[in-house]
Amino acid sequence: MRFYTTPIKLALAIVLTTSVLAAIISWRDVADNKAPERPNIIFILTDDMGYSDIGCFGGRFVPTPNIDRLAKQGRMFTQYYSAAPICSPSRAGLITGMYPGRWNFSTYLDNKKHNRNAEQADFLDPAAPSIARFFKDVGYATGHFGKWHLGGGRDVKNAPGFEQYGYDEHASTYESPDPDPLITATNWIWSDKDSIKRWDRTKYFVDKTLDFLSRHKGQPCFINLWPDDVHTPWVPRKETEYTGKYPMNPEEEDAFKLVLKEYDAQIGRLMDGLKQMRMDKNTIIIFTSDNGPLPSFRGSRAGGMRGSKLSLYEGGTRMPFIIGWPGHIPAATIDTSSMIDAIDMLPSLAKIAGVHLPKNYAGDGVDRSSALLGKPSARAKEMYWEYGRNNIAFRYPAGRDKSPNLAVRSGKWKLIMNSDGSDVQLYNINTDRNETSNLAEKEADVTKNLKIKLQNWWAGLPKLK
Repeated sequence: MRFYTTPIKLALAIVLTTSVLAAIISWRDVADNKAPERPNIIFILTDDMGYSDIGCFGGRFVPTPNIDRLAKQGRMFTQYYSAAPICSPSRAGLITGMYPGRWNFSTYLDNKKHNRNAEQADFLDPAAPSIARFFKDVGYATGHFGKWHLGGGRDVKNAPGFEQYGYDEHASTYESPDPDPLITATNWIWSDKDSIKRWDRTKYFVDKTLDFLSRHKGQPCFINLWPDDVHTPWVPRKETEYTGKYPMNPEEEDAFKLVLKEYDAQIGRLMDGLKQMRMDKNTIIIFTSDNGPLPSFRGSRAGGMRGSKLSLYEGGTRMPFIIGWPGHIPAATIDTSSMIDAIDMLPSLAKIAGVHLPKNYAGDGVDRSSALLGKPSARAKEMYWEYGRNNIAFRYPAGRDKSPNLAVRSGKWKLIMNSDGSDVQLYNINTDRNETSNLAEKEADVTKNLKIKLQNWWAGLPKLK
């Protein structure tokens, strides 16, 4: 018995076969050309770490093999700057991508009286732009683990919660709206009564970070990992190698070395944990500091640069900076020419991750994604700083490290002066990063131009009274 295929049946068969093949090809095309998976981002903001605390930036205190390993897997930048020489405004600049003075941040947050004396707000306005909120809006899971210091603590009881800034989860210290009880047994920054001892805080925050990532596999994560143990008081665990009096002087060099050694070990645990979870290939890790060191041990923690925390000289604002992303950022490389500001992080990371910023967002930062990804470039805009509005609420370093209260960097030039126009100093940072030769009189035209720009910037900042 024979079966004959009619022309109509044959035509239908050809059409169906063609449709199925077209669908398969189309599906493969979509699969091959689908939008790339968004990377996880872990932003490690160390508290009070100096430019040369770590080995890869010339550190001499203790070996830091794990942080150095991060540098070997990524790219170092030697001209990265914090938004301020002290913690609260530095952090505000990083989160908002704007100069902290625009949100009435000028020094560290304390009690309400101190904040009024400093002419600043009690907390970051929840209406301010937030990098976490922008990333959350496009599907990122967001976490904050570590120090906050943008509102809360002491007598400030009305600081907004973390969720108002776009964070899904958090575990933070005393200086926050919701301190973690395991690390704040008493109403203070740390205590011997804390369940998680001070020397184990970074371990605790690293564990929180890894746990958060493990619970959000398949979803990109944006995480602030902001440890605080490099900030004084330095309280190391009892080490067999240390045989002196215990507890140690919390500001002596031996205590710092032990704390730094432990901190480096925990950065290693983070990197190993990411690899074990097979997340290391699609995770951007950024490692830097919020401001310069204090004490600086005769400038040795700032790479010999003038200044420290509380100063607008280079030692107070130039920070170590490492960024790694396997396969995307060239490994074991150093960029010595690209100037990058902390306020650039928001637009730069948004560009890298494909996060479209709101049309009404008017940040001060510049998209530096191409430099971060390995192509050095000049920064198109000046960078500005302030610290020291009065002698009531502001601390200052001693001697030659005390700077005037305003600064601007434009290309190779850096001008520093007081807001009343006094004590004008001009330095060629490319040839004099230690700021030893004041060229203000010799380069009169440059000085005049930058002085006008700095005065205009200062006049444009809101002033609380």
